Amino acid sequence: KIKLPKKTARRYPAYELYLYGEGNYAEENKNLLLTGIPVLFLPGNAGSYKQVRSLGSIALRKAEDVDFKYHFNFFSVNFNEELVALYGGSLQRQTKFVHECVKVILKLYRDREFAPTSVAIVGHSMGGLVARALLTLKNFKPELINILITQATPHVAPVMPLDKYLTDFYTAVNNHWILKAQDLRNLTTLSVAGGFRDYQVRSGLAFLPRLSQHDSALSVVSSAVPRAWASTDHLSIVWCKELILATIRAFFDLIDENTRQITEDPKKRMSVLNHHFVRHPAKIFEENPEVFTELTGAFIWITVKASKWTYSVYNDSDGKYFTFPLASHRKSYSHFYCENSMLDTSSWIYGCINSSSSMCLEATDLSWNAELLPTTKVVILKLQDYTSLSHIVIQVPPTVGNKYTLDCEFFKEDSRTVQLPVTHLFSFGLSSSKILLNSTGLLYNVQLQHFNQIYQAFKIYIESHCQSLKERKPNVYRLHIPWSHEDSLIVAKVPSSTEISAKLHIAQPQNDSRVPELNIYSSSDCQYEVILKTSLTQVLGQIIRFHAGALPVYIVSNILLTYGGQLSTLLSTGQCSDFSLELVRTAKPYKVEPLISIIVFLQGFNWLREIWELLSLPEVDAAVLSSRDVWFPLVSLILFLFGTGIAYWSGVVFSTSLRLFSSLWLTLMRPTVLQKEKLITPRRLCGVLSLALVSWTTCGAFAVFIIYLQYLFKVIKLHVNVRAEQNMLSHSKETSQNSSIHTVKRQSSMDSISEATQSPPNSTTVDEAINSLRMHVTILNLFTWIVLLNLPSLIYWLKNLRYNVRLDPDPCRSTAIVIVCILEILMNSSTSEVKSSKLLKIAAKVPLPLSVAMLAFGRMHLYKVPHFVTFSLLLHVLCCIV
Repeated sequence: KIKLPKKTARRYPAYELYLYGEGNYAEENKNLLLTGIPVLFLPGNAGSYKQVRSLGSIALRKAEDVDFKYHFNFFSVNFNEELVALYGGSLQRQTKFVHECVKVILKLYRDREFAPTSVAIVGHSMGGLVARALLTLKNFKPELINILITQATPHVAPVMPLDKYLTDFYTAVNNHWILKAQDLRNLTTLSVAGGFRDYQVRSGLAFLPRLSQHDSALSVVSSAVPRAWASTDHLSIVWCKELILATIRAFFDLIDENTRQITEDPKKRMSVLNHHFVRHPAKIFEENPEVFTELTGAFIWITVKASKWTYSVYNDSDGKYFTFPLASHRKSYSHFYCENSMLDTSSWIYGCINSSSSMCLEATDLSWNAELLPTTKVVILKLQDYTSLSHIVIQVPPTVGNKYTLDCEFFKEDSRTVQLPVTHLFSFGLSSSKILLNSTGLLYNVQLQHFNQIYQAFKIYIESHCQSLKERKPNVYRLHIPWSHEDSLIVAKVPSSTEISAKLHIAQPQNDSRVPELNIYSSSDCQYEVILKTSLTQVLGQIIRFHAGALPVYIVSNILLTYGGQLSTLLSTGQCSDFSLELVRTAKPYKVEPLISIIVFLQGFNWLREIWELLSLPEVDAAVLSSRDVWFPLVSLILFLFGTGIAYWSGVVFSTSLRLFSSLWLTLMRPTVLQKEKLITPRRLCGVLSLALVSWTTCGAFAVFIIYLQYLFKVIKLHVNVRAEQNMLSHSKETSQNSSIHTVKRQSSMDSISEATQSPPNSTTVDEAINSLRMHVTILNLFTWIVLLNLPSLIYWLKNLRYNVRLDPDPCRSTAIVIVCILEILMNSSTSEVKSSKLLKIAAKVPLPLSVAMLAFGRMHLYKVPHFVTFSLLLHVLCCIV
């Protein structure tokens, strides 16, 4: 633990700064006489500062390998495992604390020989966003950070926008990065997303917002990172060994030998990151590799004139140079392709500039154009780009105990590129697109036509059949997305049947005409059948992946429509219908969806946009999502139907739970008499004032939770009384109709209950109580979702109670006071008061426009949902009074 200045420690009592170490290194650095390169790790939502262990440990091993010529000091911030992804009130506080930590870290190196002037930052999840937010602070100097690496950080928007502080924080950070793009050119940023295994933060959110300056930021998906080639879940991205190794190797390659710190050259930083995270040439990074080299050594020179060539090496004591003359192939072929199964880091392919009849005098190293794949390294050369070359030379060094294969060929691009139109979304997997590749070559590119939207998802089946049963190296299939670094690679045995999932993290940009490709690194004597089908389950998976955060809005919208339907039924028939029946009857998507679609369509016209801005109305969420290419009309319909299903089954579970609780109550104690209660009494007024005081002095969500439990208790009590009255009423009817001995026994049982309640059963009273119970159940259903949406701030407050009694800032303080007042009146109300109200007609019509408004403005702002519900319940209260 690093001791912080007293002022900082007093201002941020819940936060701490640590230095990671192990073994002798930890002992040596206890006195904080540091000489390394500082790296600061920022944990994410509910993340631990101990997650730095993976980075720190591997960096230490790497430093030991170079005899501590260079080494890194890894620091980590303890944010007390705060839920910052759900409660945004502490994000600004965390940002300011990190600024103080940066200053403290740099002070530790003061007066050292190679003292750093900046810090590298690695941020996991929301920690990456906090790191970006540093640049929004007025007194923060951008030169204090040299490189920022974020792991599974939602940069574009919050996963669950549960409060205004969270959305405002995002807006401030992203706007600053766009407006101040020129000032950020010296900061190099890398964002690594987890891919499809990350169910918490979809990779599309982890791509840095497109800036005017593209040369200082890079976004990749872990499945495309060389030597990792795997998707990670949200937590494992912190300790995934392949990714950690890539990160540490990049850090060591970023060191400037003169300053012994991370280089200040932005171009070098980007080239290092591209080397380790985008395209690895199977060579150790060099900042300025030699362009020309002389091919020396007592090697045998062999000329290869064939257009296709294979060479297997095993225990070869003689080195060889194989030369491929280009003059004879330029007219017939457009490209040269070569793959090498020896995965070492030495140069192996050259371009000959000045050649004699037998050997090459001077050559250019083409190994930097190669690319590392899981089982081989490959190079593709476009002959048109190398007009000055006379030969291509392949170097085969002497090998002892090593076995590897070289396969090379000249080919024409058109002959190896085939087009496969993807199946339509509404084919539901019943139809398929199919092609057959009679492979005579080593590489095929299958262009997936019209595959450009995030809601498209396919299953691709590749079946390989070979002529002979000889042992072959595994094939590599790569799904290449040209507009973003989100490729995925699969290694398959040959012959075999392989299944590939094809779906996108990022939709195709409007100004981009490139087509996704399936690259098949094939065997030359095999046949490949590629079948593509739409996967309905994965299409639904994509919809959930991109829009699950908006589901609460659709659920509450369904319940609100049901509530409005119950009020309408009460107005027309005097009876309140059951929640489940009313939900099926009233909650219809055609009531809300067309209006939103019309508004979004009209917003395409300038005149409506001008009127909209003049009225200071917020932008419709569907229009914003559409501009991000993650929206299409059917999405809303599907989500609405999901919302209907969840609302229905949550209603069933809620009703069943009420019955269980009431049965338990009846077995433990006697029910009370049904009687009409006053809406407002001095005692209840004191209760409201007490809860308002609790909300103002502690936490608004806490007051909401207390009133919720109180309301729940009232409803259970009402349910118990209604069941008791119904039993009495049924016994009373049976007594009047029958005079048998069995009936006498039942009558004596009923008499005992009557004596207990001291009140004869009344049919009208029971019916009125049932109506009231049904209304209360619906209101409680609505209120349950308000409590759930406010729960994160309550959890945050409880966790930090030892540091501060009052939650500040509190996203629901003022709303809580209004809700407390409303529910204190509603829990004592009955439908008889509402039926006679003059305002019932208005109250019954209001939920429909409120549902439309909720879907229009609440999808990306979940914190607005309680406001719509509160307004509707406020009208209900007025109906009870007026």
